[in-house]
Amino acid sequence: MSIQNLSEDPILESNATPLIASPSSRKTSVAGRIVRIFNNGIVNTLLIIVAALWLVPTVGLFFSSLRTSNASAQSGWWTIFGDTSQLTLENYARLLDSPSFVQSIINTILIVVPSTFLVVALGSMAGYALAWVNFRGREWVLILIVALMAVPLQVSFIPLAKLFGMVGIFGTRWAVILFHTAFGLPFAVYLLRNFFRQIPLEMMEAARIDGAGEVRIFFRIALPLALPSIASLTIFQFLWSWNDMLVALIFAGANDAPLTVELQKQLRQFSSNIDILASGAFLSMVVPLIVFFAFQRYFVNALMAGTTK
Repeated sequence: MSIQNLSEDPILESNATPLIASPSSRKTSVAGRIVRIFNNGIVNTLLIIVAALWLVPTVGLFFSSLRTSNASAQSGWWTIFGDTSQLTLENYARLLDSPSFVQSIINTILIVVPSTFLVVALGSMAGYALAWVNFRGREWVLILIVALMAVPLQVSFIPLAKLFGMVGIFGTRWAVILFHTAFGLPFAVYLLRNFFRQIPLEMMEAARIDGAGEVRIFFRIALPLALPSIASLTIFQFLWSWNDMLVALIFAGANDAPLTVELQKQLRQFSSNIDILASGAFLSMVVPLIVFFAFQRYFVNALMAGTTK
């Protein structure tokens, strides 16, 4: 058989495999390896042990919040399993009866919800514009946004305090909201811009051929596809705004202080009052946990999308 006949042999052609794997096949194989690793029983056991160790402080804080002040001063929280008489809801009743504590919860919600919404809304619009709208200087704007991500919070305290004082919002909730929004936007724009760039070009061109404008494409195509990334961004921004104390301590007034500042005041005035502090700290953890578990499905989808696309 000649060399030409060998090359035209259908059996050889059907069994031939490419020497270089395509990028899609390599990504699929990597995702398959990751799935096989996490399906391993030993790995799952180790992950459960690590998760249990991470939960120990949270469990300890919860049981400490249910103990009396005398019990907390005499023994550790683990003794509650042998003596359930230590359990009481008096700590939470005292907290909820405190007007300053209730007002701090309201202030926290009034700060966190607007800052999270502004970051997600403005970040998604700016990310889409940097991804698919052609305008002059787009690359320089993206470089500036990446550079702003490296700016530390501390260098902006004095300039922004003077600026907010000139505007007349220093010592109010709006100062904290604008600060969280300004420092959350660079990461939001960068994250969503990278996700919007993964939308197939053919889909965008088909929508434009059908007569859809950029606004219609943004709301009908881009936003529904970006829900996993938007959910992840919502979780990160919400947690950062909810757990922040430094920014609120500087820019918020006494009547606009959030929950973290109120707990800091309790620590300063009643340094040994562990029962009240434990109850307040656990209440401050409940809402972030609810938000995380509510968006968990979208968060996992966003993580898995980065391994399979």
